[in-house]
Amino acid sequence: MPRAAVTSAKNPVLKEVRRAIVRGSLTSDGLCVAEGFHLLEEALRTDCRVDVVLAAESVRTAVEGHVRALPSIRVLVLPDALFRAVSATESSQGVIALVEPKKWSLEHLFRGQAMVVVLDGVQDPGNAGAILRAAEAFGATGLVFLKGTVSPFNPKALRASAGSIFRVPLISGLDQDLARAAFEQKRLDIYAAAPDGDRKVDEVDLRRRFALVIGSEARGVSPRLRGAAFDLRIPTLGVESLNAAVAAGILLYEARRQRRLNQ
Repeated sequence: MPRAAVTSAKNPVLKEVRRAIVRGSLTSDGLCVAEGFHLLEEALRTDCRVDVVLAAESVRTAVEGHVRALPSIRVLVLPDALFRAVSATESSQGVIALVEPKKWSLEHLFRGQAMVVVLDGVQDPGNAGAILRAAEAFGATGLVFLKGTVSPFNPKALRASAGSIFRVPLISGLDQDLARAAFEQKRLDIYAAAPDGDRKVDEVDLRRRFALVIGSEARGVSPRLRGAAFDLRIPTLGVESLNAAVAAGILLYEARRQRRLNQ
């Protein structure tokens, strides 16, 4: 566990971290910026490669305790003020890990009784991360983040996923026509979450292999993709629509409920 002190904001690693945070993406080396002790623990637990850990001086001992048995991880210790200048959060825990996410293919998403979640233009990283978390909780086999959707590696999405991003197969930046062709080739039913849909979620057989499309917060599922799908709605009282992450969680829960009854 090599350790080095960093005192300049011009340090190349710090500049790369800040650039990735501002862009809401991976670093130029393909690493995600995972901030907080929980994400560090989740990354280590799932055997993702952790290259570097940034630690504020005030929590240096705690950080070193987490990675002491892993000699390949470099720990860069920063003065607290410099760490706060780099951090993506207002109330930072003083630790940032640079993690190499796992590489997945579409075949990983289609394994078994496929249940694939598709994000079509979802822009809020908190929603995207919460959907990713719900997908793992209710047994989805994978996720597709279509072009035009926020990056799953946006630091806010990472935090909202609470570590699920390190375990659930996902593909990012896929063209919607290619996604649709893959679903049809694999004979997946395609459902579009739509508050004005003509099919209630509890009236549809979700034990079959399917892809569930969650549209953008402002516009819903894009017309082109919705035209290839069956609409699916959640019966509600007093409100017309639900938050994207809440809707995804309810729909996935119903799919999980049906599949457990079938076991």
